[in-house]
Amino acid sequence: MTPLKLHDAPAPVAGIARLAPYKQGKATLSDIAEPLKLSSNESMIGPSPRALAAYRAGAAGLSLYPDGSQHALRTAIAEVHGLDAERIVCGNGSDELIQLVTRAYAGAGDDVVLSQYSFGMAFVHAIAQGANAISVDEPALRPDVDGLLAAVTPRTKMVVLASPNNPVGQYLPREELLRLHAGLPADVLLLLDSAYADYVDAPDYEAGAALVERHGNVVMTRTFSKLYGLAGLRIGWMYGPAAVIATVQRIRTPFNANGPALATAEAAVRDVEHAAFVRHENRVEFRRISDALTAAGIEVIPSAANFYLMRFPQAGCDPEGAARHLEARGIIPRPVNAGGPEACLRITIGRPDQNDRVIAALREYVGS
Repeated sequence: MTPLKLHDAPAPVAGIARLAPYKQGKATLSDIAEPLKLSSNESMIGPSPRALAAYRAGAAGLSLYPDGSQHALRTAIAEVHGLDAERIVCGNGSDELIQLVTRAYAGAGDDVVLSQYSFGMAFVHAIAQGANAISVDEPALRPDVDGLLAAVTPRTKMVVLASPNNPVGQYLPREELLRLHAGLPADVLLLLDSAYADYVDAPDYEAGAALVERHGNVVMTRTFSKLYGLAGLRIGWMYGPAAVIATVQRIRTPFNANGPALATAEAAVRDVEHAAFVRHENRVEFRRISDALTAAGIEVIPSAANFYLMRFPQAGCDPEGAARHLEARGIIPRPVNAGGPEACLRITIGRPDQNDRVIAALREYVGS
């Protein structure tokens, strides 16, 4: 048999080889059996009882294909959020929907302009399509409208931003979002990744639905992984203009969302009392954490999401040392090299007792 030569191997699409695989938050510690994982922005309260009941009931239908039209979940989302069900499509997390939109609207040689702290996979999807992924800095730690508009050229097909962003937790105020959209050509698609929108109760916040209703070049993606506590089921949804939805439907696989996920998400979105409880607890706990850590001399960057970013101005203190100190006490934060601002550490907001552990450990760290 003739030995296989290196140049005989299949070659991937240009650009993919230089991509680093997505790195999820650390979940284990070698010397601690059950660490407190606060690295992935998961809901520490978890799904509603109604959602859990729907998931268990879904086991009876595992031998059947799910409803490819996603009718029940789309109807529930539309009724709860006051939207048009015909302009909603669900998917295997909002990640898949971002991928589908990128596949549909960006190709080789096109430009996709992304705000710096957009979801990392949005960059991957653009590059995998052969597009040029152009990152625009966020000097104020939130999307910069002037910078995004300056990056748009005749080659631009999409502009992508997360609001609130990750790992910072800042959102783009409504007036700035409207200014961004007004400055874009009509043939450039604005994709708003609103994964953390369910946590925001600020009066000047716009998740994107109103823009979708009024314009033909805006898409909003949402997820059930955060506030609803369904990260393990991988279920998300998208709201867009009829023409964009029709285009995405042409390339969506017939059963891209599994049956238990569809049923569980339907129950979750209809349980508005549980959602309100989670949102309220998140706000209360963030304020408590922020006050305690600020009093300890740690800078806590304001966040509208379910996580917070910290800086350590004290001499001898830094994010790496803080992370080691937390891990030694069985607490896993997000690594400081997770793509965020330099010299910062990100931690998910947990339950009150879990947050007490974090506060005590960080007080001990800066005090030592």
